[in-house]
Amino acid sequence: MKIITRKQYADKVDSWIGKSQIIVLTGQRRVGKSFVLKDFIERHKNENDANFVYIDKEKRDFAFIKTDEQLGEYIDCHFVKGKHNYILVDEIQDIEGWERTIRSFRTEDKTDIIITGSNSKMLSSELSTLLSGRYEEIHILPLSYLEFLQFHSLDDNDDSLMKYLEYGGLPGLSVIGLDDEEHVWEYLRSIFNTVLLKDVIERYQIRNVTFMNNLLVFWADTIGKVNSATSISKYMKSQKQDVSTNVILDYTGYFEDAFLLKSVKRYDIHGKKIFETNQKVYFGDVGLRNFIVGSNRETDIEKVLENVIYQHLVRLGYQVYIGELRVGEIDFVCRKTNELKYIQVAYFLKDEETIKREFGRLQDIQDNYPKYVISLTPFVKNRDYNGVTHLGLREFLKNGL
Repeated sequence: MKIITRKQYADKVDSWIGKSQIIVLTGQRRVGKSFVLKDFIERHKNENDANFVYIDKEKRDFAFIKTDEQLGEYIDCHFVKGKHNYILVDEIQDIEGWERTIRSFRTEDKTDIIITGSNSKMLSSELSTLLSGRYEEIHILPLSYLEFLQFHSLDDNDDSLMKYLEYGGLPGLSVIGLDDEEHVWEYLRSIFNTVLLKDVIERYQIRNVTFMNNLLVFWADTIGKVNSATSISKYMKSQKQDVSTNVILDYTGYFEDAFLLKSVKRYDIHGKKIFETNQKVYFGDVGLRNFIVGSNRETDIEKVLENVIYQHLVRLGYQVYIGELRVGEIDFVCRKTNELKYIQVAYFLKDEETIKREFGRLQDIQDNYPKYVISLTPFVKNRDYNGVTHLGLREFLKNGL
């Protein structure tokens, strides 16, 4: 696959160079972590004092590196004193005890370390213990809409947007191509099966695979709805599956560890507090979500819109919550440093009643923070409606808020 610079992540990686922190690239399988690593080499290879020690554990050339001692010996052989040494290890989890060697080389002068690892053996939640807090985690997301256009050499138009909403943003699709729908779904099927097998079933030794699949379908089909482990347990019992709330919480946590989905907490807009129960769930890649439930978007387009907008808000650096008002729900409350923004998601604002419902709920919030409605309504780019900004989806995905 041709290496295309993903500027957002290139800038993040570069910003941590020279700060004595181990840079760890995390994210769902096949989301492009390895190519962010390779892109770093391409962008820095012409530096006069740069020396790269690059290990790709997916290549058989590096199969002999199995322990931290062998890792240390290899790095020592290729390390050049006096130069700026960049140590880059892809799929580092395949090296037993790797963290000992990595921690020791972090203390060398003019040395930066960038690693990637599989979710099946190196969880984000375990990094602090493994690396003694001396690391910066950069989470890689699927392609943004603009990246999707670039990777697939597409023009910005309605057809391209619909393909993005349908197939999602896994970078490998640029090799498969989008012309043959059967090939697209087969590719997504292979990624989905690998994630489930390696990052969920094998890691957590899942035995009740039928329930696991049913729970994942449930989450995929209920995007945009507030659920609790208790309500899901009751639903499963109605489907002849008697499963405890603890098992539901555990399995949902496993899906989150694999970056398949993310639970989003509720935020009390009046009380300015975060609720710990009854959350919504959104998927890491909307293409995989669509594969799970089937490819008919006509009946669940609003769910897909919510998912895509949620992911892009995260990509823009916001902490995202579900807003709770006495008069109803706000789709998203977005926080970043001193910023606070409110967002409603709508499919089409086709009549006055729909406009009043979507805009009126935001107008019920008694503060001066920015408020937005994002929709697929044709020809809308950026329009003010009594203090609430109406943004078209394409405009939002291209230019943010």
